[in-house]
Amino acid sequence: MVYRGLLLVAARLSPRARCLRTAAALRRRLLLMKPLVVFVLGGPGAGKGTQCARIVEKYGYTHLSAGDLLRHERKRPGSQYGELIEKYIQEGAIVPVEITISLLKRAMDQTMAANVQKYKFLIDGFPRNEDNLQGWNKTMDGKADVSFVLFFDCDNEICIGRCLERGKSSGRSDDNRESLEKRLHTYLQSTKPIIDQYEKMGKVRKVDASKSVDELPSHRKIGGLERAPCSKSTGVMMCFLFTLGLNALHYNGINLCTFTSKEPSSSSQH
Repeated sequence: MVYRGLLLVAARLSPRARCLRTAAALRRRLLLMKPLVVFVLGGPGAGKGTQCARIVEKYGYTHLSAGDLLRHERKRPGSQYGELIEKYIQEGAIVPVEITISLLKRAMDQTMAANVQKYKFLIDGFPRNEDNLQGWNKTMDGKADVSFVLFFDCDNEICIGRCLERGKSSGRSDDNRESLEKRLHTYLQSTKPIIDQYEKMGKVRKVDASKSVDELPSHRKIGGLERAPCSKSTGVMMCFLFTLGLNALHYNGINLCTFTSKEPSSSSQH
């Protein structure tokens, strides 16, 4: 009945106005939806944080770094997990999933409580192993929708070089060669198989992260509301495509389906 009502209203409006009105109705409905999540994975130093910041600026996602959340919790006065987290980070090992998921869920809940329109999240550095993935599925099933994995693929030596350079000013205890080699080993042994799992499901968007930030292609948005083709023959159809959640964003040639976990058609990839 709601969509029939939207169609009746759309029939009285211009094609452009129909798109805007229906999209506004969609946005109101989205406020009641679960968090929409894109997992961001890649080796240490692959540039995940840098590129996530650009996506946040361009498309309004909230960037949650699992590593940053753990480091902040480690330093938080009175934290019951502080010493345990420090031990795992120093050894380049993976922190128990219960801790990481509790911090991620708390951050998402706080973000959406402060601003109900902030429902899209880039979760950087998670899941890092099978235990993480199973823990997420068990704890967050029905509470969040994962669209896909954004995979930043980068040569190991380039990753190490970037981290060592970053370590000169970052103050991070794990930005040294010994810890980095352990982290890379953990990544290849535990995290890469998770990426491969999503790859088999067709839910990985891969970015060549070996280039410098300035060499990466610029962000491009196509199929977004303000650029939607709204001719008389397609206006109503475009409105309902948005209503169904088929809003395609492109980032560095990667199709970012912001509202759905459905796979993009071959014609939408460039």
